[in-house]
Amino acid sequence: MSATASLKTFLWFPGNLGEALQFYKHLFKENLVIHSAGQPEPDGKLMTADFSIFGQEFIGMGWPGGPQFNDSISLSINCDGQDQVDYYWDAITERGKPGQCGWCVDEFGLSWQVTPIQMREHLQNPDPQKSAFAWQAMRGMTKIVIQDLIKND
Repeated sequence: MSATASLKTFLWFPGNLGEALQFYKHLFKENLVIHSAGQPEPDGKLMTADFSIFGQEFIGMGWPGGPQFNDSISLSINCDGQDQVDYYWDAITERGKPGQCGWCVDEFGLSWQVTPIQMREHLQNPDPQKSAFAWQAMRGMTKIVIQDLIKND
């Protein structure tokens, strides 16, 4: 064998792959790259595409029907700071829906986690009281608010 094995995430969009890619291109800008796309069907619907977001490889299919996305799998966006959290959260939930602890669902039914990298320092704080405070605060949040994870002494 001359080809190296690889792993890609396969996403089945029920007939709306083209619309999803337009939304993700708007959301992720230059961080979304469409590597190849099949020819649209006679009705204009895009059936297949290979793409990446932040270098993570995906195969998208836009065939009608099939199973709906559910929360058992989500894509995690590791953000740097509250401005990035707000940007991604607001864009995804504008036509999607918020969930708990940084989870949300976009308009296509795909689950996302919008989590700031700073959250770990508070959840894993060596001071057990500060760590417990951060964990408790996070459990009560929808969108993660970094400042609200900090226990003020």
